[in-house]
Amino acid sequence: MFLAIDVGNTETKLGCFEGDQLVSNWRVTTEGRRTADEYGVFFTQLFATASLELSSIEAIAISSVVPPLDHTLRNVCEKFFRETPVFLEPGKQTLMPIRTDRPAEVGADLVAGAIGARARHGTPVIVASFGTASVFIAISAGGEFLGAAIAPGINISIDALVGRTAKLPQVALDAPEHAIGRNTVEALRSGFIYGFVGQSEAIVARMRAELGVDARVIATGGLAEVIARHSAIVDAVDPHLNLYGLKLFYDTLTSQR
Repeated sequence: MFLAIDVGNTETKLGCFEGDQLVSNWRVTTEGRRTADEYGVFFTQLFATASLELSSIEAIAISSVVPPLDHTLRNVCEKFFRETPVFLEPGKQTLMPIRTDRPAEVGADLVAGAIGARARHGTPVIVASFGTASVFIAISAGGEFLGAAIAPGINISIDALVGRTAKLPQVALDAPEHAIGRNTVEALRSGFIYGFVGQSEAIVARMRAELGVDARVIATGGLAEVIARHSAIVDAVDPHLNLYGLKLFYDTLTSQR
């Protein structure tokens, strides 16, 4: 079996593949203070809930945007899985051409998601990732990573507004029936949901104009469903793009050896 680990600033996603099939996946909080042993025990428990053995893992690939955790995760993989992981490095990988000014500065998670989207949904395509940040990735008809737009994520924006405004309550991310809120909670829900929907639609429209084609939009990330429910621009929600991208990255890497 193959294990994909996608380390984000807020959450870490793990996926086990049997061949090309994703058979188990988990989404957990990224915690920089855990030791390798603590992560090992945590991963062992996750595998036990899925009736999987750590020894069944034969290869591991990692995309990470939290460099201080890289050494810890390498130790975890070597100690508990008996495998040395391969890290996806955007500036060095050869699976997807990156046409930005500084390819090495592109987040590994963005490249993994772009690789997954290209393979699973074709090109041209725009990946809209709704996580810690809201990121929109433009992929050309030729399958090249052209660039991205990055905005504050939904939860970060909510926390910032509520944290700086004494009387505003925390609210659920559900759209109200009307855009004109009749009370504070409805007003906040309207602003949050329809505001981010409007932002997404505006960015996608500009990207499509620059691409010169009505590219499909694939939403991913923990809050993808929230936006997709209220916007016609989203063609599909694919929550595991990064995991599939890591699998394709590893397969291509091993085929070149």
